[in-house]
Amino acid sequence: MISIKNNSNDPHFNLALEEYALKYLNPEENYVILWQNEPSVIIGRNQNTIEEINTTYVKEKGINVVRRLSGGGAVYHDFGNLNFTFIVTIKDEGDVNNFKKFTEPVIKALAKFGIEAELSGRNDITIDGKKFSGNAQYFYKNRLLHHGTILFDSNLGVVQETLNVKQEKIESKGVKSVKSRVTNIHPYLKEKITVDAFKEALLNYLLEGEEDKKQYTLTKEDLRKIKELMEERYLKWGWNYGESPKYSIQKNKRFIWGGLDLRLEVKSGIIQDCVIYGDFFGHHEISTLTEKLKGIQYREEEVAEALKNIDLSPYFKGIEEGDFLACMFS
Repeated sequence: MISIKNNSNDPHFNLALEEYALKYLNPEENYVILWQNEPSVIIGRNQNTIEEINTTYVKEKGINVVRRLSGGGAVYHDFGNLNFTFIVTIKDEGDVNNFKKFTEPVIKALAKFGIEAELSGRNDITIDGKKFSGNAQYFYKNRLLHHGTILFDSNLGVVQETLNVKQEKIESKGVKSVKSRVTNIHPYLKEKITVDAFKEALLNYLLEGEEDKKQYTLTKEDLRKIKELMEERYLKWGWNYGESPKYSIQKNKRFIWGGLDLRLEVKSGIIQDCVIYGDFFGHHEISTLTEKLKGIQYREEEVAEALKNIDLSPYFKGIEEGDFLACMFS
């Protein structure tokens, strides 16, 4: 495992760095990156940005809004939050959407700080039932990017003000508010240290057992290509916000594997257009599914017949038979 040195706090750069490392650095090597962002909301790949954030508050406070490549829900970053990224080669199908495998090293490292954490639900790491880490994954060819947050000493009040978390998602966690379901890890540390000291110690723990602890420093050519990615994707309004057109039919439902929000344009009984939003996980581009739904008659029997030839599991990790229809025709 090679650590990539990165001192940037620009979310546009940091997300571009992740993509660059995933796609263009030596595919024979595995990488780890620890990084921090200035105040930012990082939007999940399949989410409708406008509905996920408090637009007025975000604008007033000058908070960045950037969409990432991976699925899952929106998260708030600031200097009290530390992010970790693993980039590895997938050796077997069991690595796909395997959150346990990639959160385990972090949980074990945190134990050395006296923190008893555990993986909870789909993708959270918790202490005493309170979330301090959300995780997500993205796949490219035979490479996997797993990244997560660690709320070290973040401003939890701003988290609540910034994000519009749907009430059904909050209730699905068995709590009454965002603030009551999240925590920082700083109060749980045996020894009180700064986030910078924690970052350094965590990296050492994650690299324990490595015979040769290598560090990769980005070259001028790397930086040039990362900045190109920033300009092509992460600085573009179309990527971060995109259009939010009105549709004639909107259906949404929450499942144990995530929330599903369908927007349909139906004319003369035929699905003309379809957009799928949500905080679900999957490793296939959701647009390939929406294309397959166009032209189908908007009747449960017709859609059910069409879905017989479509495997939905690569789009929605954990989906069960009947879930998609239950949402579309609820």
